[in-house]
Amino acid sequence: MSSGSTIIPSSFELPDFYHFPPFFTIQPVLSTREKQLGQWRELLLKYHTDLKITTLILHECPLWKNNDINRQLTKEEIQIVVDDLITSGYGEWEDEHTKTRVRILWRKPEQLASDIYDWAVANGYVNSICTVYELHSGEDVNGMSFQGVDEELLRRALGV
Repeated sequence: MSSGSTIIPSSFELPDFYHFPPFFTIQPVLSTREKQLGQWRELLLKYHTDLKITTLILHECPLWKNNDINRQLTKEEIQIVVDDLITSGYGEWEDEHTKTRVRILWRKPEQLASDIYDWAVANGYVNSICTVYELHSGEDVNGMSFQGVDEELLRRALGV
């Protein structure tokens, strides 16, 4: 499995479990596998959220391979991890037929809707008009969970 030339930025702090060799082999015991898949989900979401990446391109993701411990996931294992991410509601295929690109839902639409409402209440924007651009990139949303989020996801959250 090639991870291309993509390198994990040094500004992104990898969790300790990323350096544990069994993390790169899908575990056969169900309870262990569920915990492992939860860690993969957490890692993928943190990576994409921290770096403001909205799309996971399967063949380019540097997380699948850890050169320091000489371990990597197989294509089949990557598929298991990605299927879990999607099943849990944190991703969706952008290309349903070829399955090479996943839109990362940094937060579920319902969670974003709640965050936007809380922000609107705290900042006096309830019953006011805000553009999608203002919610996505405006000065008033610095540091908010919805700042820079995928516009399609933001629109869905507004419809909740």
